[in-house]
Amino acid sequence: MTEGDVGDVGNRVRIFDTTLRDGEQAPGIALTRAEKVEIAEQLSRLSVDIIEAGFPISSQGEFEAVSEIASSVRGPVIAALARTTEGDIRRAAEALKGAERWRIHTFISTSDIQMTAMLRMSNREVLDAIVDNVKLAVSYTEDVEFSAQDATRTELEFLLECYRVAVGAGATTINVPDTVGYATPTEFGELVRIVREAVPDHVVVSTHCHNDLGLAVANSLAGIENGARQVEVAVNGIGERAGNCSLEEIAMVVRTRGEHLGVRHGLNLKEITRTSRLVSMTTGYSVQPNKAVVGSSAFAHESGIHQHGVLSNRATYEIMDPVEIGLEGNRIVLGKHSGRHAFVDALAKLGIALPDEQLNRAFARFKDLADRKISLTDQDLEAIVSEEVGAGKEDVLVLESLQTGGGTHLAPTATVRLRRGEEVIEESAMGDGMIDAACGAIQRAAGVEARLITFNVSSVTGGSDALGDVVVQLEVDGRRVTGRGVATDVVEASARAYLAAINRALRVAAGDTPSSTEVTP
Repeated sequence: MTEGDVGDVGNRVRIFDTTLRDGEQAPGIALTRAEKVEIAEQLSRLSVDIIEAGFPISSQGEFEAVSEIASSVRGPVIAALARTTEGDIRRAAEALKGAERWRIHTFISTSDIQMTAMLRMSNREVLDAIVDNVKLAVSYTEDVEFSAQDATRTELEFLLECYRVAVGAGATTINVPDTVGYATPTEFGELVRIVREAVPDHVVVSTHCHNDLGLAVANSLAGIENGARQVEVAVNGIGERAGNCSLEEIAMVVRTRGEHLGVRHGLNLKEITRTSRLVSMTTGYSVQPNKAVVGSSAFAHESGIHQHGVLSNRATYEIMDPVEIGLEGNRIVLGKHSGRHAFVDALAKLGIALPDEQLNRAFARFKDLADRKISLTDQDLEAIVSEEVGAGKEDVLVLESLQTGGGTHLAPTATVRLRRGEEVIEESAMGDGMIDAACGAIQRAAGVEARLITFNVSSVTGGSDALGDVVVQLEVDGRRVTGRGVATDVVEASARAYLAAINRALRVAAGDTPSSTEVTP
């Protein structure tokens, strides 16, 4: 593979998407193979240059997911992560062999703290491992990327030596990771400049920035300004701890300020909103309203002065055109008299396409909620679809009914009826409140010990009839799982979210969900 396979070097910035690898390492995210393939196909429509499909050595499920993406997704280069060990490299190559274009991305820790505490290796041993395993990777593909994990806390001369030996062994992309989000833009930009000057011109310098101090996008931009021509990103900024550099933010910075920066990318911007929504739906990670570019408030105007300006000329307060990223100018309002055709058409206008089984479930939920709510907006539809997409093909447990009782002077109680195949299970529980009682009853009926880690409730829209949108994170058998539920009643929404998380935990335990070892360049 040559440089030209993923675009010219110079003023073209490659977009390397790691949503399916580093993004999935965010606590509570455990994508099924089908979900990973669906996201990869959408990333292809977005026209990212490289998709990091996963970390094949981490589990059999992960290997199979990477292999299926490599065999079925066309367009972008498909990459897989591997430590600088023979077993990792060979496993990655085996998973990628079905791809039309593929890359092995290998890494090793180079900072004193990580080499001492994690690797227990000397500088010489690390350098030898880089040489041996980059050469092994090159024996499978000419497209090899090397990352020095924790580069921003690595002694400079040793870091440069790691890069020199990696390039000498055949690496064509050198990644400078700010693994723990430690750097500031000035120092990160300077580091990228030094690395750029230290390696041959044909080698692409990449950035991989984490957001621990909220500087991932700023640091990545500083890298671009100092010669980096690949940026590693994740959709909605998801990933380890505080997450990764956000794809959509880098995309629109380069699009909006490209003339000033002197760079461009090859993304299909019309697919940004659709991609953001899909990742939010499949991971259960909601997008905060004030999130740049894709947040629900990103193109909203509350102030009278701002409204007056935008009505006179949109450019007075909007530096980006929402239509350019796939948003529609109109709102969708549906009610209980709306049919399946109108429902499908409304989803299509939102950029949402569902397979028949999920569409049937989503439409049934829509009709159920439409009987309780006068009209449903596009935000309501997104929430409904998000809940149904989060459900598995065959949920282990299905909520048949929920009844609550008690009040000011009586202990809150809840009774749930769950269905597992042909079996119907009914259990009751008391709690500190109605939600606590409902979750307790579900836990009893499911026979699963779960500890609630986080509980977030929000209204999907304004008004007294707004849908309640609940996202919970549970710990089950030492693994964190996320669930989402939507209903006009917040107790029901909470019960649905709790049950969705338990179902995900049961599917993981049954081996339906790939799991990733938590490793991050």
